Amino acid sequence: MATLGIHKDFLMEFARLEKPVQKRVHEVFDKFQEHRHAGLHLEKLQNARDPHIRTIRISSFMRGVILAPESGDSFLLLKVMPHDDAIAWAVKHRATVNSATQGIELRNDVALERATASVRQLASADTERLFVHVSDKELIRLGIDADLLPLVRHLSDEAHLDALQKILPEQQYDVLAGLAAGMEPEDVWREVVQVQLEHSPANVSQQVSVVPATDQSASPTGQDELSAAMAHSQGRIALVSGPAELMEILARPFDAWRVFLHPSQRRVAYRPSYRGPARIIGGPGTGKTVVALHRALHLARQLPADSPDGSILLTTFTRDLASDLQSSLELLVTDVQLRAKIRVINVDALANQIVRDHHGTALTIVTGQKEITARWSRIVRRLGIDFTDVFLDQEWRHVVLAQDLRSPEAYLKASRSGRGTALGPLKRAQVWRAVNAFTGELRQAGEWTFLQVCAEAARLLDERGSKRPYRHVVIDEAQDLHPAQWRLLRALVAPSPDDMFIAGDTHQRIYGNKVSLRSLGISVTGRSTRLRINYRTTQEILAWSTALLTGEQVDDMDGGTDSLTGYRSAFHGARPETYGSSNKHEEIASLVAQIEQWTASEVAPSEIGVAVRFIQLGKDIAQALARAGLPAAVLGTPSGSGDGVRIGTMHRMKGLEFRCMAVAGVNDGVVPMRSAVTAEEVDALQHREDLRSELSLLFVACTRAREALRISWHGSSSPFLVAVVAG
Repeated sequence: MATLGIHKDFLMEFARLEKPVQKRVHEVFDKFQEHRHAGLHLEKLQNARDPHIRTIRISSFMRGVILAPESGDSFLLLKVMPHDDAIAWAVKHRATVNSATQGIELRNDVALERATASVRQLASADTERLFVHVSDKELIRLGIDADLLPLVRHLSDEAHLDALQKILPEQQYDVLAGLAAGMEPEDVWREVVQVQLEHSPANVSQQVSVVPATDQSASPTGQDELSAAMAHSQGRIALVSGPAELMEILARPFDAWRVFLHPSQRRVAYRPSYRGPARIIGGPGTGKTVVALHRALHLARQLPADSPDGSILLTTFTRDLASDLQSSLELLVTDVQLRAKIRVINVDALANQIVRDHHGTALTIVTGQKEITARWSRIVRRLGIDFTDVFLDQEWRHVVLAQDLRSPEAYLKASRSGRGTALGPLKRAQVWRAVNAFTGELRQAGEWTFLQVCAEAARLLDERGSKRPYRHVVIDEAQDLHPAQWRLLRALVAPSPDDMFIAGDTHQRIYGNKVSLRSLGISVTGRSTRLRINYRTTQEILAWSTALLTGEQVDDMDGGTDSLTGYRSAFHGARPETYGSSNKHEEIASLVAQIEQWTASEVAPSEIGVAVRFIQLGKDIAQALARAGLPAAVLGTPSGSGDGVRIGTMHRMKGLEFRCMAVAGVNDGVVPMRSAVTAEEVDALQHREDLRSELSLLFVACTRAREALRISWHGSSSPFLVAVVAG
C-alpha cells in the first residue's frame, strides 16, 4: 500500500493559489494510485543537495516539489510554488531524519553553510553565548545535528536565533527556541522530543532503525525509511490513505490545522484517560480550542454504545463562541451520529434552560449593566448608605455570588480577598441590607441576572443528588467564567475520570472574573499542560503584543501565577505598524487606505478584521469603507452576517482570527475605557484589576492577526501603547 504524506507548508501554499491553479493541482495529484504512481513524471534536478527531492509540472508557471525515495510507494508533498522558486528551493534543501525524534526535517543546506560562516566572522571572543549553559552532549541528545553545533555555539541572543528560523531544521529550531526562552533541557525533552516519540505509531518503531545512527543528517532513501520518518512527524506531516482522502483535504485547505495537531497538542487531546479534571493552558493561537474539540471527539468515541445523544457537553462563555465551536465541530466530526453525542451550548443559555424547565416558564433576564447600576443607585439613595453603586455591584458579584453566600452570617465570615476596601461588621451589615433590597426588587419584578440563573441551576442540580445530565464536560475560554458558572459546570457531571476538560488562558481574561478552581472542588493538580507554540500569529506580532503585558502578574486559576515564558510563534513576518492621527476623520481615512492596500495585494475583504472599543467608531469605519467601494460587515448589527471586512468591538473579536488585523481608536480615555475602570479612591485593588482587564482586551484584539497588524489612534494614544510604541 502506498504512503502519501502532505507537509503543512504544501497545504498552506495550496490554499493561497488561484482557483484555476488549485484545479490543476487536483488533476495532477488525482493520478496518485498504488504501484509507484507512475503517471507523475517526477523530474530529477541537477546539482541538488538531496537527489530524492524531485519536482513535478503543475502548469507552465507552477511546479510541485516532492520527496521520493529510490524505491517503493512512499511520497511526501513538500511545496507548490512558481516554477523558478520551486526549482531554487528544491536545489538548496535536503530532507533529513532527526536523531532524537526520528521524524522528517527539511534543511536549507546552502543557507545554513552561509549562516555558519557569517556568524563565525561576526562573533567576537568576549561575546556572551546564548547556549553556554547547555553541553554539546545535551544538545545532541535533544536532536541537534553535530554539524550544526558550530553555528549554535556562536549565537549570542534570541534575535540571531529567530533570524535563522526559516533555514534551521524545524524540530531543531523548536528545541533551541525552548532553551533560549529559559526552559530547562529536561523540560524541552518532555515538551518537544518525548511527545513526538510517544505518539508515533508503534508499528514503525522498528523501521526507524534503518536510518544510520552514525550520520545524524542522513536522508531517508528507501520506502520503509520514508514511511517511518513521516509517521514520526505528527504536527508537520499528515498521512493520507489514498486519492480520495487527498482530494478531501485539498478541498478545504484552510481547515489544515485540524489535520496538523502538534504532538504536544495530540498528547493532551488523545490521552486515553485522566483520573479527574484536566486542563490545558497557553497564549493566544496555541490551539487550545482545537485541543478541546479533539478531546470532545476522543471522549465521544469512548462512550458506551448505548449512550444517549448529548452525553458530552462542549461549552464556552458566550453564544458567539458557542456558535463558532459548533461550526468547527461540524468540520471536524463528519460522522453525524458521533457528532450527536456532543452538545454545544454556552453556559448561560444552558443555565437558563435548566431553570426554565424547572419553573415551567420563560425567565426575564436583566442584561444591561446600566439598568443594574441604576437599580443599585436607587437603593443607595433609599437606604442612605455610604457606598457607590459600582462598589455594591462588584461586592455582590465578586463576593456574595462568587462564594454563594445566602445569609448575613455567612457574609460576615466570608473572605474578601482581592477587594481593596476593608469592611467592618457594621459596614458589612449595610452591604447585606443593600444586597437584600437589590435581590428583593428583582424577585418582585420577576427578573433575574445571568449569574443568579447559574446559581439557581447549580442548586437544582445538586438537589438531584448523584444523577447528573452529562458524562463529560469540555470547557473552552475558561478564564472568563464566574465562580457561579463554575459551580454549575461542576454540578453538571459527577466526579469521575475524564469528568471535566478545561481550556483557557488567564492572559486573555477580559471580563474580570477571577476564580480558584481548587476551592470549587475542581482539582487539576498533576493534570495541567501548557502549550507554548503560537500557530496563528507571526513572531513579530506576537512579540509586540506580548510586550503590552510586560510586568503584569497574572493568576493561573489554581493558586499560582501564569507566565508566557517560552511562548513563541512558528512563523515570521512584518512588524506591526502604528499610526497616530490628529482627528478621527484622518484616522479613518488612513485606515481605509491601508485596507485598500491589503485588498490590492489579494487579501480578501473577509480576511481583514477591524477591532474597536465601542461600536459607533466601527459603524463610522464601515460607512467610510462603503464610500470607497469596499464591503464591510459590523458584527452584532443587522449587517453583521454579510460579506466584507469584519468590524467589531474588541469583545466580539474574541475567538476570531484574520490574515490582516487593524485595531483602531486606541485613544487615551477609550483604551482603557473610563467607564469600565473603577475609580482608585473607590477600590484600589479593583481599579488595578479593571485596568488589567482592559489591557488584556487590547492584547486579545492584537493577537487576532495572522500576517499583518496595524494599531491606530487619534489625539493622544492609549497609555498602554507608550512603552511598546517607544520601543
